[in-house]
Amino acid sequence: MAVGIANIRAFQLSLNQFSPSSSLFSPQAHCWRRVFQTKRRLTLTVCVVTDEKKHRQDEPKGEEMTIINPISVTTTRVAERLERKKSEKFTYLVAAVLSSLGITSMAILAVYYRFSWQMEGGEIPASEMLGTFALSVGAAVGMEFWARWAHRVLWHASLWHMHQSHHRQREGPFELNDVFAIINAVPAIGLLDYGFFHKGLVPGLCFGAGLGITVFGMAYMFVHDGLVHRRFSVGPIANVPYFRKVAAAHQIHHTDKFEGVPYGLFLGPKELEEVGGLEELEKEIDRRIKRANGS
Repeated sequence: MAVGIANIRAFQLSLNQFSPSSSLFSPQAHCWRRVFQTKRRLTLTVCVVTDEKKHRQDEPKGEEMTIINPISVTTTRVAERLERKKSEKFTYLVAAVLSSLGITSMAILAVYYRFSWQMEGGEIPASEMLGTFALSVGAAVGMEFWARWAHRVLWHASLWHMHQSHHRQREGPFELNDVFAIINAVPAIGLLDYGFFHKGLVPGLCFGAGLGITVFGMAYMFVHDGLVHRRFSVGPIANVPYFRKVAAAHQIHHTDKFEGVPYGLFLGPKELEEVGGLEELEKEIDRRIKRANGS
């Protein structure tokens, strides 16, 4: 009995060595072994969990860090941008082809039915036909001078808030500057409509003017939007020497090296010649040829 009491007292003394603030949920634990001599040599092991904090040799496991490779991110962004540009070009190409086919077919049918209607009496209205086709050519050429004047006096002045979209990086297949194409189409449609439904020399001249504006608009779209700004592929047009000069001249317009000159499109090389920009024009042509050849 005395031995049992002695063993209990020894056990209590061992427990008193620890702070009363010890926690059973601390990450550290210490074990003390007390061997109590009894008749049967009883071995008692006491484990007490304490709140003692020590630095472990192993680093604690935190949140897993994801290492991002900047090269792969850049490659992905470039691929996405190229895919977006490809989609934009396809969208504009579809719009250009459909509009061109639609306008061309309607113009051909309009010319055919107008003159067949005029010739119902068996007489060929030679003066009217000549005036119609002559004014078609004149209107197409005159549109170049109108576009040059409007580009310099209006688009780069009071209408700059619309035209500036053409001098910035485009987001999407279309830009606000495309509205000018619709504006130019309004008088062309009006002239064609009046000339188609009326007989006589004056209606024939109006019909020819509307036809000339339409032809210029289609040519402008393929050379300016397709060849110069690559909004869609133009095929063999890019290999025509004069069109190559036109594209290079308009590219210089976007650099503002000669205060915006040239403002025209098809006569752009002539404008550059007048301000002494032929040397720069040749350099731009060489740059475009090298870029087209992939060098």
